Amino acid sequence: MSVTVIGLGPMGQAMAAAYLRAGYEVTVWNRSPAKADDLVTQGARRAGSVEEALTANDLVVLSLTDYDAMYAILAQAPAAALAGRTVVNLTSDTPDRAREAAAWLAERGAVQVTGGVQVPPPGIGTPGASTYYSGPEDVIEKHRSALEVLTGIEYVGADPGLAALYYQIGIDMFWTGLAGYLHGQAVAEANGISAERFLPHAVKTMNFQYFLEFYAPRIAAGDHRGDVDRLAMGVASLEHVVHTARASGVDPALPAAVLDVFRRGVAAGHGQDSLTSLVGVLKDQRAG
Repeated sequence: MSVTVIGLGPMGQAMAAAYLRAGYEVTVWNRSPAKADDLVTQGARRAGSVEEALTANDLVVLSLTDYDAMYAILAQAPAAALAGRTVVNLTSDTPDRAREAAAWLAERGAVQVTGGVQVPPPGIGTPGASTYYSGPEDVIEKHRSALEVLTGIEYVGADPGLAALYYQIGIDMFWTGLAGYLHGQAVAEANGISAERFLPHAVKTMNFQYFLEFYAPRIAAGDHRGDVDRLAMGVASLEHVVHTARASGVDPALPAAVLDVFRRGVAAGHGQDSLTSLVGVLKDQRAG
């Protein structure tokens, strides 16, 4: 029933507060000490150094901007301070960097559990919240009760990079989808349609569940038949979107970028195939 939280941005603060509410003894550290003030008022203990924070507990939760910040902070303590610790690294970065960090921590006697939190700070400690976790399953099980104070556990495998991979895929879809919403709303407002008025239409349009459930088994089977949708039809549709945005005085760069991908798919011979054929087209760009 004790834990150290390093990194007190909005997410770290929400996590430390959740532990305090659950009755844990919580030690906190942040580069700007004042960010711990409210937590200290709630009962947290402010560590005077990174070393003190690490050695206070066997379980250490990191919530930092990226792994550069992690290295910069942990390097302030001697390597011995990490020995025997379980470091739950909820810092966002790439899968490769998560694997490198796990190896770096292992060299210092610590075990990394990689996590990718799937909710914003207000979702910490609420029912239905979830976090991708990867790393040694026995270590995750050992600390299950502590991890579940924050969110539910979605274990994705032993590879320390997997949680970061699942997280980044989700963030890819999240930002791309929200950018599409904002672009559509910009066009709506340019034509006198308020966000409140368009909201029910936006919610309905952004519900992709039917399409995801229809497409996923086809993608898995390599079945890109154009029996329901065709890429050439998508090109024509996106051209209309670009023209509408431009006529509304809205920057068309976002839909134009998607149109470019569709056109590359047609040029690759997929004009009569489904939109799902773009998975192969996008994968073919890896060498470039």
